[in-house]
Amino acid sequence: MQEPSARQAKRVISCPGVLALVGGGDVDPGLLRQLSDDGAMVIAADGGAKWCTAAGIVPRAIIGDMDSLENRSRWADKTELIELDEQETTDFEKCLYSTSAALTVALGMVGGRLDHTLSAFHVVARYGFERSIIVAGSKDVALGVAGKFCLDVPPGAPVSVMPLVPVSFVRSAGLEFALDGLELAPGVRTGVSNRATGGRILIEPATDGVYLVIVASSFLRPLMDAGLRGTG
Repeated sequence: MQEPSARQAKRVISCPGVLALVGGGDVDPGLLRQLSDDGAMVIAADGGAKWCTAAGIVPRAIIGDMDSLENRSRWADKTELIELDEQETTDFEKCLYSTSAALTVALGMVGGRLDHTLSAFHVVARYGFERSIIVAGSKDVALGVAGKFCLDVPPGAPVSVMPLVPVSFVRSAGLEFALDGLELAPGVRTGVSNRATGGRILIEPATDGVYLVIVASSFLRPLMDAGLRGTG
């Protein structure tokens, strides 16, 4: 598989703020509408265009191999279609290498098929060093982090720290179970079902590596703020 730097984008769409990428999995049209109303640029990943219809939105573009796009001719009259027929990457990754953004919120990428969910987090692991990506599910949201992280959530709020590669941590604050001196790694040790103790959560890794911070979907807005601040 090609590395992210060897991009096959026909062109790159630049977004200075929040980019909402919409996949074909389950999406709350109300959340998509709210993101759009708040100024997010919306781009559909192939068949995810159906959720734009449900939310009453015309996306800035539709990107993918177009194998699941319905009513293609109708969409061609409304927005830009960027067809990428290479089969080395998913439509999610095609959207990422065809865009740039301060923060990307990915909707409809997880929660359906397990292989699609795992693939989405594989993509976050590949791109997490170069851009801030939130993957939104129906009950929780995950930000890919490469570096320090801070977030304000109330006491008792569940917070999971899930490594996508081995990551060692110098210290943490605001978590019931501290990460000080720990190494988390897939298949070895994770930080699932930790809890906030109140005040600001601070996580400081000792090594490079992308990890996920997962919180309830009700904390999407503060997590977006954390992603926009930058995590490096």
